[in-house]
Amino acid sequence: MSLQIFPRSFCLALLGLALASPAFAGDPFRPYAPRNIGSHTEAAFNAIFREGNYKSARDLLAVAMATEPNEPLAFAMQASLAYDAADFEAMKLYAEKTRQAAEQLKPQDPLRGNLYLAVSYFLEGGYLLKKGNYLEAVSKAGNVFDYLDTAAKSNPDDPELNLLRGYLDLFLSKYTPFSQSDQVINRFQQYASPEYLKNRALATTYRDLKKYDQAMEYLDKALAETPENPELQYLKGQLLRIKGREQKDITLLQSAQVYYQVALQKQDQLSQAVIVQLNHENNAIQYEIQKLRDNPNLKSFD
Repeated sequence: MSLQIFPRSFCLALLGLALASPAFAGDPFRPYAPRNIGSHTEAAFNAIFREGNYKSARDLLAVAMATEPNEPLAFAMQASLAYDAADFEAMKLYAEKTRQAAEQLKPQDPLRGNLYLAVSYFLEGGYLLKKGNYLEAVSKAGNVFDYLDTAAKSNPDDPELNLLRGYLDLFLSKYTPFSQSDQVINRFQQYASPEYLKNRALATTYRDLKKYDQAMEYLDKALAETPENPELQYLKGQLLRIKGREQKDITLLQSAQVYYQVALQKQDQLSQAVIVQLNHENNAIQYEIQKLRDNPNLKSFD
């Protein structure tokens, strides 16, 4: 497993915790017995994951941290944005604030308090990796899983717990036999929520397992709920490009290019890391389409 990409996977999980549901006291996860996570925190998450709008999310998150200072999820989100922007000192700061808020929350809500203590140690581990402290970073994994296990004692079927832990488990399952991936996927399907985030995670998992038909199935479900999200449009383009390259099918490649270009129309609201990769892949697919036009019997794009 590459330790370099491990923290980004979990940070992306933190970026993906949003579903508009004002009747549930700002709780995007639980239709029953909701927690009062906070409307401003929820609004920031809606911006970043339902809309794929990082620019708007940063402004909303500033309000969330000022008005809902005891919500660890807000600080975890800010740490994740700092990681994405390569501002690792800010990441460390907000990882510490996540831990402080989680400690305050734990007495009245042990599940969420312990869950975000786990998150804070994971974020700290990501910071240490970037500083080259690999052994110390790996040592934080024990804290992460200890707090996740403690959180699960409150309610192992909790949707928020299973969404965050599921993203982590799905990432790890890529480096294990597929039988274990099946077990992880089955539990994630059963308990994680909200649906569109679950479907997005399953789409990327099946993509990485090279099961592209299943990946497309779950991605289409996610797009049906959040059709304007440019990150999902980008992912759709990725899957079509993979199939187009495999089948040497210019029509599939052209369809992929359409999705890339739709996503590019909203690139001003995406993170810088996504913008760079999206533009790189869009340039590459233009080359691939032209190469296939010039040589319909092409054996390889390499």
